[in-house]
Amino acid sequence: MGTVRPRSPQPTRRHSTTAASIDCDKWYNTSYTLRLYIVNRHTPSSQRLFESAQHQGGFFTTRQAREAGFGDNVHSYHVRSGNWIREHRGVYRLAQFPLPARPDLMIWQLWSRNRQDQAQGVFSHATALTLHELSDAMPAKLDMTVPPGFQRMAATPEGLRLHRARLTARDVETIDGVRVTAALRTLIDVIVEGALAPEIQAQAVDEALRRGLVRRRQIEDVKVSTRARQRINRILKQVPDGHATPIRHSRGATDRPRNTPARTVSSRRR
Repeated sequence: MGTVRPRSPQPTRRHSTTAASIDCDKWYNTSYTLRLYIVNRHTPSSQRLFESAQHQGGFFTTRQAREAGFGDNVHSYHVRSGNWIREHRGVYRLAQFPLPARPDLMIWQLWSRNRQDQAQGVFSHATALTLHELSDAMPAKLDMTVPPGFQRMAATPEGLRLHRARLTARDVETIDGVRVTAALRTLIDVIVEGALAPEIQAQAVDEALRRGLVRRRQIEDVKVSTRARQRINRILKQVPDGHATPIRHSRGATDRPRNTPARTVSSRRR
């Protein structure tokens, strides 16, 4: 038998790093395209998304992400990589953004957006009473008022209780970045609905008068049904008359230091 000669080693084939080869890799390796979205966090797309999210407690919608430049095919990747947190269907949060004191409020406000990406829901009734710091009652569900024609394909989340009514611009204000019914509208809604105990209703009215959020005459003159007027008058009889505090707007998002717990009615009277 003849001697078997070893084969000469083949020269190592080096991978070219030219622009053409990178384009080729991007074509054949889809993960390369995904990595482009997180390698540089200061990309125009990331900046646009941050600008939208920073006014919403770090939260944003699928549509806002898409408009910022993040295609639908990369949303799940950012969740898996820890850049985003999926809070609800169509609602995400930037993982590194500080969590607000009441993240649930922003989540459901974004949930209420219509096809034009405009929030339709306004927190009202007992929830608004708490946000105005007129009561320390904490119902099991959040109250939200939506337009009569408001619809969703999926069922209403268990943590929400929807009320349907048409609100005017005077009925709505902003507290801590979320839309809330104004103090007068909130008091009327709570009294007319009658879900809270009468003493809680009277306490809220008394507190609103003392702080100048509403005037007694405003409550007396509001146009409601006969039955609603009877309920309002019963509550007003339990509230001492003579409050002359000048009316003012209720607090905005910056009136209380961040992360300072809301004071309750009982704590202010001690």
